[in-house]
Amino acid sequence: MTSVQMRAARALLGMDQAKLAELSGVSLATIQRMESSEGVVRGVVETLMKVIQAFDAAGVELIGDRQRSESGGRGVRLKTPVGHREV
Repeated sequence: MTSVQMRAARALLGMDQAKLAELSGVSLATIQRMESSEGVVRGVVETLMKVIQAFDAAGVELIGDRQRSESGGRGVRLKTPVGHREV
């Protein structure tokens, strides 16, 4: 999961950082740190899984690079990973 994915997932849900912290059982400071990091979010695996599970329960599927989405729901994805885009 990347910090960009986290922010995009929250935006799709109309959720602020405090609500994500509440739903995931992770502190607000940790959510803020995760979202302010660059690229792939690093941290305790258990904490990352809590956030991913909270997004999943809220209806957002996080899709990795070159991964298919089998659920058939609507979504948004970057054509090229952020770190590789030409500006």
